[in-house]
Amino acid sequence: MFDNLSTKLDRAFKTLKGQGRITEINVATTVKEIRRALIDADVNYKVAKDVTDSIKEKALGEDVLIAVSPGQLLTKIVYEELTALMGGKNEEITISGDPAVILISGLQGSGKTTFSGKLASLIKKQGRQVMLAACDIYRPAAIDQLKVIGEQVGVEVYAEPENKNAIEIANNAIKHAKQTNKKILIVDTAGRLAVDEEMMAEIAGLKESLRPSETLFVVDSMTGQDAVNTAKAFNERLNFDGVVLTKLDGDTRGGAALSIRTVVEKPIKYISTGEKMEAIDLFHPDRMANRILGMGDVVSLVEKAQETFDEEEARRLNKKIRKNQFDFDDFLSQLEQIKKMGNLKDLMGMIPGVGKAIKDIDIDDDSFRPIEAIIKSMTKQERANPDLLNGSRRKRIADGSGTSIQQVNNLLKQFGEMRKMMKTMNKMGGMKRLGGMMRPN
Repeated sequence: MFDNLSTKLDRAFKTLKGQGRITEINVATTVKEIRRALIDADVNYKVAKDVTDSIKEKALGEDVLIAVSPGQLLTKIVYEELTALMGGKNEEITISGDPAVILISGLQGSGKTTFSGKLASLIKKQGRQVMLAACDIYRPAAIDQLKVIGEQVGVEVYAEPENKNAIEIANNAIKHAKQTNKKILIVDTAGRLAVDEEMMAEIAGLKESLRPSETLFVVDSMTGQDAVNTAKAFNERLNFDGVVLTKLDGDTRGGAALSIRTVVEKPIKYISTGEKMEAIDLFHPDRMANRILGMGDVVSLVEKAQETFDEEEARRLNKKIRKNQFDFDDFLSQLEQIKKMGNLKDLMGMIPGVGKAIKDIDIDDDSFRPIEAIIKSMTKQERANPDLLNGSRRKRIADGSGTSIQQVNNLLKQFGEMRKMMKTMNKMGGMKRLGGMMRPN
């Protein structure tokens, strides 16, 4: 996410490295590089100029403390300006009405239907009754796609495949939601390959008829300034409440995320980073600015872990670790939990300093597959007691998992070292303290 922009900004800050103080000349040079980096990232030119003018003005007005280098000071100023540019603080959706209606809009291919399912999944996890309505009456596979997603996340989908009146379907969905005690209705609508009058008239008619508590515009972040222009056209007609940026795990330059708030004057409310139903996050401008500047996003990483990891499972696991009984079944369980958290490279990028180190490394979500295959090729007894794994057993496991004996040996070695570390921490009382930290207040 934003790898190129992060690299270019880092290069710009290096202009000030070793400088004892901020001067008009070295700031001007750095700010010029920052502006070029923003424009290369497809940020709107006026937005890039305004933000860099502000950075320059603030930098020249600051006194550099002895403990802070000019480069560090400028990084702080850029962080503050990027945060303000993207909205300053996160804004959640408004939920009101019985049922509360959330209207999803956007162009075809932006990821509306997938996002609708992700949002439904997120709301369901919060303990609220939610239903999806299939109101894309043009794309042949749209209704089936939403039904598959609904089944995947365990949410009912209301559909009338033979009805070609989207407003009628949506109103019938509201009646059904009331009858079945669903408190929130997410309405997935039709998109087009480009903005046209028919599309605008339909979505505007849906909004007028449904009076939603929240109207969201879903935009493909990989389309850069085209996304911003489309959002502007939609907003002029629809006056939506917030923006959703999808496909942020792809080859995105960041222009949409950095420009859309200023140009459209509407907040980014959610971001989506993959096809998995768990890959949805509230948009936090300050955390995104941290990630753009290569500082990671530990807060979001911890929140993802808290959402994914079960407290009872954590207690059970902690007890086994303290008794030196952590085995391959426990290890496999932890891998499954990590996979649920989202895109692996994106997660690693949230760790400060790691993002830059892995930007050129291809980390696939299937990276765990050989490990899982090896563990699943073991017998129950072997998983519980790895010391049983002699040469012949290791060969059988390698053949059964489609891996090599070397890969099996490497995994066993790493697992053994991990258990030794846990045992050492136990003796020092570290696991007991960790257990106390893991317990809910």
